[in-house]
Amino acid sequence: MTTIGGFVFLLITVFGGYMIAGGKFGIILHSLPYEMLMIGGAAIGAFVMSNSMHDVKHTLAGFGKIVKGSRFHKSDYVDLLSLLYWFVRLAQTKGAMALEAHIEKPEESPAFQKFPKIGGDHHAVTLICDYLRMVGMNADDPHQIEDMIGRELKKIKEEEMHPSHAMQNLADALPALGIVAAVLGVIKTMAAIDQPPAVLGGMIGGALVGTFLGVLLAYGLMGPMATRLKGIVDEEGKYYEVIRAVLVAHLHGNAPQVAVETGRKVAPTHSMPSFQDLESVLQDLSIA
Repeated sequence: MTTIGGFVFLLITVFGGYMIAGGKFGIILHSLPYEMLMIGGAAIGAFVMSNSMHDVKHTLAGFGKIVKGSRFHKSDYVDLLSLLYWFVRLAQTKGAMALEAHIEKPEESPAFQKFPKIGGDHHAVTLICDYLRMVGMNADDPHQIEDMIGRELKKIKEEEMHPSHAMQNLADALPALGIVAAVLGVIKTMAAIDQPPAVLGGMIGGALVGTFLGVLLAYGLMGPMATRLKGIVDEEGKYYEVIRAVLVAHLHGNAPQVAVETGRKVAPTHSMPSFQDLESVLQDLSIA
């Protein structure tokens, strides 16, 4: 919601300052539909040309993420750490084979069912199950596992970052598209060069609305949204880093409590549960 509020404040200050300075809205309102059609249509066309349909859908979903913010909060980190604690404790006390029933069919696992948000996160389930499965196959070198998870996390981040890059590319193109619309307005004006100065002034003003819109949409809307989405993706990436930290600490031979504490420290500061809060949850943890 801060993104919407910021954009509204931007519009108020820009147009408020224009009005206080004595600017007239008539020429802007008259030219706005045509200029927006040219600039917006060109932007959409360029965006579709430069992205696959999967990336287009992914970017559209990114707009919703910008409004909602990060999916993960303190309670989500508590749930993730609780689930990982239960898994590493089970592996330590009963052996890696005891995990098989949970990692082969996670949708039927009581552990994942207790935490439905984790169970519904494809990346989280894949990371947990795949690498616990590898441990059961004696691939228990912590350095190798850490490197493999790191490469997968890098791939996930690159894929999730594509909408941000697409938005930034669009932001970079919008000023030029605004110039295109403005040039067309100048061409229209030159074709009516025999008109009185008052008419020509209005036509030139209308043409400049295109430049104004292109710059405003680029630096006042698309650019900030691309930056905001990048920040959200970076923050959400910490959620999966917690999984890596706990599993690697477990493979290094640390006790479940120590492995989970290692993961807790990776969580973003504003979403990181305190040691006492997590400890009280782990003491009461019960999974059928």
